[in-house]
This record gives sequence, structure tokens and C-alpha cells, in this order.
Amino acid sequence: MQEKQNLCEKIKSLYPEIGACGIDVDINFDETKKAWIVDLKKGAHHLKTHLESQDADACMEGKQCVYLGTQISQLVENIKKV
Repeated sequence: MQEKQNLCEKIKSLYPEIGACGIDVDINFDETKKAWIVDLKKGAHHLKTHLESQDADACMEGKQCVYLGTQISQLVENIKKV
């Protein structure tokens, strides 16, 4: 549970547009996929993506969150278009 909270806080700190745009973020670990499921929502806009464990570890270490950043940027752009 603490790992989930830490990852969520790290994502929010790396991508402040999540809070600034009012995007809700939820994270859960999927045992069958062995990956973190990142669920981003704002109104009718919804994006669900996965983050492999090694990518989540790299993100937590401040090395990279490139794939997730791309997904978040796409959601933010879609929201701005409305």
C-alpha cells in the first residue's frame, strides 16, 4: 500500500499538470500483468495505461517516466481541446 502511495505522489510531483488540470489519478497493481495500472480521469476523458514494474522503479528513482509522461501529455492535450 505504501508503494502505491509513493508512486502516486511521485507521478504527481513529476507531472504537476495532473493537479493543475484537475485530473484524478488512481494507481493499482495488477497481479496477473505484474504491472501498475495508472488510471487518469477528468470528466468524460479517461486514460488507463500500464507501467511495468521496472519502469515504476526507474520513475521512483527519478531516472525516467517517459512513457507515462507521453500518456499524461496526450490526455492533457485532449482536455485542452474541449
